[in-house]
Amino acid sequence: MGDIESVRMDDEERDEFLTSGGTGVISFPIGIDESPYSVPVSYGYDPTDVHFYFRLAVEQGGERDEVIDRPVTFVTYDHTDDGWRSVVVRGELDEVAEADITSEVVQGVQRVDIPLVDLFERDSREVTFEFFHLHPTEITSRKEALTEG
Repeated sequence: MGDIESVRMDDEERDEFLTSGGTGVISFPIGIDESPYSVPVSYGYDPTDVHFYFRLAVEQGGERDEVIDRPVTFVTYDHTDDGWRSVVVRGELDEVAEADITSEVVQGVQRVDIPLVDLFERDSREVTFEFFHLHPTEITSRKEALTEG
């Protein structure tokens, strides 16, 4: 029986794992002596431009408003028949405002499927959402691999 280690996924494996969307956790830095602000999110992934799209809940005066302009780390993970897979993305979020929608962003949003995940104590139809897209500055993708041992 072999040992388990992790190896890098190539771009094709990464794109297949991410498909067009799913769920993960996005984290915003707070400070050196504080834990990051982390929230579960649903995302859409566009392999054409290697962009991620998010639907984030808007809560006036919430903690998210204080950190939304900071660099983010996004993590998605799953366990498949072939073992675990994970992708870690670092970058900057941009709000997708109606006035800012370019044909590139519209095309990207049309290529993704952002699941609507109920993470709230009230009906998701009562929650206001805003759309953001993440320009990755770094993407790390890993998968489980067996080694001879």
